[in-house]
Amino acid sequence: MKIALLGYGKMGKTIANMAIERGHEIVYKSSASTQIGNFKQAQIAIEFSTPEAAIGNITKCFNAQIPVVSGTTGWLDQKKIIEEACLNSNGSFIYASNFSIGVNLFFNLNEHLAKLMKPWSEYQVSIEEIHHTEKKDAPSGTAITLAQDILPHTDKNTWSLNHTTPDAVEIKSSREADVKGTHSVAFTSKIDTITINHQAHSREGFAMGAIIAAEFLIDKKGIFTMKDVLGL
Repeated sequence: MKIALLGYGKMGKTIANMAIERGHEIVYKSSASTQIGNFKQAQIAIEFSTPEAAIGNITKCFNAQIPVVSGTTGWLDQKKIIEEACLNSNGSFIYASNFSIGVNLFFNLNEHLAKLMKPWSEYQVSIEEIHHTEKKDAPSGTAITLAQDILPHTDKNTWSLNHTTPDAVEIKSSREADVKGTHSVAFTSKIDTITINHQAHSREGFAMGAIIAAEFLIDKKGIFTMKDVLGL
């Protein structure tokens, strides 16, 4: 594949190295201050930028008829608009709050556990996420996905950040130096606690998942998710 990287920070550089190892070519890369290569040569784009840049980057791909895989979080209030733009332009799009294969298996485990816990109202659910201090959005997109998958199986209707309310699943968010990403889901009663968790050890898992998603998307039209990519 000939890949455009929209966002060339730590994640973009990891994706570039791993994509080249898999036989792909980086024909374009951009950051807030630089643009290198020829965007129009790209067969597919992988977008890991910032919440402020994501909408413009994704729309640029739709307008150029270049399939786009996006892992930028913090812009999901406009996700429906982007999905409509994809369909209207006959584009190709995958968004994931986390492209790690392990995390996507964890999402499935989380959803299954939430279904199992639904009849047992004595258990209260909460989510905790820890990321590196450079991460700009809180809570993480991964934590929000976990909450959204839990909500249909509870009497809650939303999530809350770092405080407890009767109608919300609490997400506890913290930032620590050099933490790649840790997520935990706990169901707690007076007599015990059931916990599942995922801890990332490096950025390579996220990068590999994004490349696999790009390989899946390149010859397709429409909107897909990592469940489609992994056959879950």
